Amino acid sequence: MLEHLPSWLGGLMRNMRAGHSKLAIVDPALDLGPATIDLSSPAFANGARLPERFTADGEGVSPPLVWGKVPEGTQSLALIVEDPDAPALRPMVHCLVWGLAADAGRIAEGAIVPDGNGGPLGDVGESSAFRQGWLPPDPPNGHGPHDYVFQLFALGETDDVGANPGRGEMVRAMEGKVLAAGLFVGTYSRGEPRQAGPVPVGFGVPA
Repeated sequence: MLEHLPSWLGGLMRNMRAGHSKLAIVDPALDLGPATIDLSSPAFANGARLPERFTADGEGVSPPLVWGKVPEGTQSLALIVEDPDAPALRPMVHCLVWGLAADAGRIAEGAIVPDGNGGPLGDVGESSAFRQGWLPPDPPNGHGPHDYVFQLFALGETDDVGANPGRGEMVRAMEGKVLAAGLFVGTYSRGEPRQAGPVPVGFGVPA
């Protein structure tokens, strides 16, 4: 999709970005308290480049995620992944998962798939491409680095949002119910120079 945009056009749009202030996790309607969830991935470090296999340049599978203890009283978890650097009015949604078990503790690599494919998670909602499952990162050539922000919410109550919720439906359903939240960021870009310096063991930097 966006990989077909020429680099000169991506460069012209470098300053066109939705903005981190529009991420779900900073929505004042959610009224987040001080409690946090330790969210991470065994595949890449916080703030590091996403391995290519999780993007539109590779296999396009969803990355593995793990998290620590959630607050007492948590009934379920919700996951929203957004790209606030997308050249759009609002962040691009890369996946929505609603109704994760409170004791899940992890999401395996490749597990975020459409409900119809028999995925082991809760309800998988619609991405900005109007399809279920993981929408692989696909930034425009020459647009610069994009943040892919993984946001995990512990919910004290669970409402029925239907079989295929959208981002707006999920955020409205979480209002007044968030006990804690976690945030984790991966980056990706196209048409950018390779990072200088040594690469930590286990973390490749694709071209």
